Amino acid sequence: MKTVLATQEVSIPEGVTVSVKSRKVTVTGPRGELVKDFKHLNLEILASAKAVNVKIWFAQRKQVACVRTVCSHISNMIVGVTRGFMYKMRFVYSHFPINVTLNGNTVEIRNFLGEKRVRKVELCDGVEYVRSSSVKDQIELSGNDLSLVSLTAAKIQQTTNVRHKDLRKFLDGIYVSEKGAMAEEE
Repeated sequence: MKTVLATQEVSIPEGVTVSVKSRKVTVTGPRGELVKDFKHLNLEILASAKAVNVKIWFAQRKQVACVRTVCSHISNMIVGVTRGFMYKMRFVYSHFPINVTLNGNTVEIRNFLGEKRVRKVELCDGVEYVRSSSVKDQIELSGNDLSLVSLTAAKIQQTTNVRHKDLRKFLDGIYVSEKGAMAEEE
């Protein structure tokens, strides 16, 4: 059964401008600008000064679900250009201490499970790497684009997969300990 009209609205806070041109959404705020393309979805996206409206006409259930998804993406872009996102990752090891360094735009992971192999992960564009000074064995990844920050965190976590050993015993790795939007600067 088709739904005649499904619509949802995302409110725009002050200091943020949203422009839409042929389903290409551009969000500009105090931290920068984010652009996302929704041309693969057959939706109607309309931006006014106060809100963004997403509509779909005569759609099946799976296409109606895309309305909420697009609104979530746009609201994440708004949070990204106002506050930004941060992922905190902790090193977990039982015997061999994991050594993580930043070399240019590449994160290098050494001495994982005592192996000589150096694991390398490229940082995505717009993602900043900071080694925590207050907490031992913690790194912080931050940026405006949630998908790029979370992708970088996932790549780092997946490079430290334990293979050919009992996963109940060998819990070593680099894991996401905390994630979310950064606190607003006052």
